[in-house]
Amino acid sequence: MAVLWLEDVDADDVGTVGGKAASLGELIGAGLPVPPGFTVTAGTYRAFIEEAGIDEELFAAVDVDPEDSAALRAAEETAAELILETPLPDDVREEIVDRYRTMGDDGDEAFVAVRSSATAEDLPDSSFAGQQETFLNVREQDLIRRVKECWASLFTQRAIYYRQQRGFPHADVDIAVVVQRMVDAEKSGVMFTSHPSTGDPQITIEAAWGLGEAVVSGTVSPDNYVYDRERATVDEVTVADKKVEMVKDSETGETVTLEVDDERRNARVLSDEEIGELVELGKRVEDHYGTPQDVEWAIYDGEIYMLQSRPITTIQEEAESGGAADASDGAESTAGNGGTDDGATANSGSDRGLADDADVLVDGLGASPGVVSGTVRIVHKLDHLDQVQEGDVMVTEMTMPDMVPAMKRAAGIVTDEGGMTSHAAIISRELGVPAVVGTGNGTRILNDGQSVTLDGDKGTIRAGADDEAEPGEEFEPVEAARPETPVKPMTATEVKVNVSIPEAAERAAATGADGVGLLRIEHMVLSLGKTPEKYIAEHGARAYQDELIEGVRQVADEFYPRPVRVRTIDAPTDEFRELEGGDGEPTEHNPMLGWRGIRRSLDKPEPFRQELAAFARLYEMGYDNLEVMFPLVNDASDIEGIKRHMRESGIDPETHRWGVMIETPASALQIEELAAAGIDFASFGTNDLTQYTLAVDRNNEHVADRFDELHPAVLRLIGDTIETCRELGVDTSICGQAGSKPEMVEFLVEAGVSSISANIDAVRDVQHEVKRTEQRLLLDSVR
Repeated sequence: MAVLWLEDVDADDVGTVGGKAASLGELIGAGLPVPPGFTVTAGTYRAFIEEAGIDEELFAAVDVDPEDSAALRAAEETAAELILETPLPDDVREEIVDRYRTMGDDGDEAFVAVRSSATAEDLPDSSFAGQQETFLNVREQDLIRRVKECWASLFTQRAIYYRQQRGFPHADVDIAVVVQRMVDAEKSGVMFTSHPSTGDPQITIEAAWGLGEAVVSGTVSPDNYVYDRERATVDEVTVADKKVEMVKDSETGETVTLEVDDERRNARVLSDEEIGELVELGKRVEDHYGTPQDVEWAIYDGEIYMLQSRPITTIQEEAESGGAADASDGAESTAGNGGTDDGATANSGSDRGLADDADVLVDGLGASPGVVSGTVRIVHKLDHLDQVQEGDVMVTEMTMPDMVPAMKRAAGIVTDEGGMTSHAAIISRELGVPAVVGTGNGTRILNDGQSVTLDGDKGTIRAGADDEAEPGEEFEPVEAARPETPVKPMTATEVKVNVSIPEAAERAAATGADGVGLLRIEHMVLSLGKTPEKYIAEHGARAYQDELIEGVRQVADEFYPRPVRVRTIDAPTDEFRELEGGDGEPTEHNPMLGWRGIRRSLDKPEPFRQELAAFARLYEMGYDNLEVMFPLVNDASDIEGIKRHMRESGIDPETHRWGVMIETPASALQIEELAAAGIDFASFGTNDLTQYTLAVDRNNEHVADRFDELHPAVLRLIGDTIETCRELGVDTSICGQAGSKPEMVEFLVEAGVSSISANIDAVRDVQHEVKRTEQRLLLDSVR
């Protein structure tokens, strides 16, 4: 049988209908309200390719070198052509269409979701979820093509690459397709059956008007309802200003975004009765699976539907065992930070002195130096940003690009999540705002309106104001960065500065740096609130270019004629997934090791072409101080792809300076091939180079104390690369965080690096350290 109703499958049928269909069938079997639907079995796909005689050609076409971008693109195109252009047998077509027609009401065509359900999804050691396609609001005329497009999505470039890397033979993975009635939601949202970080017995429900995509994508700030399971009461009700809603256009079937009418905009979405019904459903699904769940739900015509349920994977281990349940004692709760028994170890071995300081409420990583006192402002949603005033200490779970205006106003910043290279840490340092990140519990321990003192050096937040601390309202980031002497130290080794946001350009230029060694554009892109693809689709390619040009010009103007190296986008998939249009991003175990940097740009070239087109326009405007830098390059094949796109975008690689980031051992070991391909400079990204060399996730607090940019293996890769580049006439630089460390500066100058790019707050120290080292080398040569 080619087709099975969802109600006829369960968790034991993963091999037949894939993970997604099996999960939905399991929910239906448990008596939970799931929209009706059916699945086109994996066996149907297999029979289709075998009976049509395209199976051997298909598997041969996708058996390519996963590191060869051109081969991957050709493989995807060949696979799609084979599947989409091969006719579906009439009996299979009729069975699918007949099932679909039974889902309509009173002769009307049903709007359905067509979703891939691969048989290799959600395995214990591999996650293929998010790699295949989903299509919404599909009707009969497009149904069969959408089913075949789901089959073809088994062979996208990233799916081929992932299977090759994981050692999964392409012929061993099949794909089913779920066809499920769309819920024309009047209200929808998400529900966590336990606290997603601590595992505390509370149910959190977020709700907004219209389709749930608005909540999941972050397009709208939803209402928030917190239900205490132990006391069986609703503890908190936060009604948001819901400016927009996503609804289905009844004529076209497309999802459109509309303004919410004034009557509902600030009205409560859920009644007490609806909250009660959702709570009961949440308890039932958690009891069924035996683990806390993240549930997507929708309400239509008074009925609640469960659209998806998956385990919550973010609960810390000791929270699950009850170890984090008591957060009333500051020292005790911080000792459990990050899933270890030793608070200091969890925080990179920093000396906190908790036992000796009873005033310490929360501790974490000191991410941006300085000591300030101010009033706590808790920010749970973007709508709360206006509450952060000059001199306040902003406390949030994690920062996002949309929060930069509030971060500029704040005297200090505290986050629950993140490491030394998180958005909060990087932006705080560039703005000159003291910050403590990765506290784990700052938003729960600290109280809105409370007076505290934040120490960005020690990584602590103490109760009360400190007489010696700098009051927030007198904080002057630009003035604080200005050189104390009118003339900077003269050095042969150039000292440049790293910049992440255009707003920091004035402060960066005030350091007297020789230029910008790294200008990141991902923060400019992420601040748009939409993925590049979504933004281009809605506003046009020219508008996207204009956004990039405006940000880059702000920095280029401040530094002209000093050089500014601009790095193309390098955001990982988890950051894109938070944006509107990010639903299709793959879910990766460790996004830092995944689909990012130049590999993403070459796989998905449309946004990359627009970045290059923006640079071409900037060159035409006369910004000859710009140099383009490409991230996560591994080998010469990447370079060839880069040069092809540069030429197509109107940039001549022979007449404009450009280079690559050295962030992997592969690129360091193949520097001769990269140089021969025509690069003008190579810049070390020590954060990535260190984590890839030592197998240490730099954002994982469990191994943070093993992250060492001065490890002999890392230094050897850097030193050998510098030596080779000097022989071949290629400039070298460093723009990673380690470039601000005195030991690294001394090593680099002795090795003969061309330039060092430091964080804004470290430029002056690096200038003096470079001068001291150069003078010592001169004296040694004379002696």
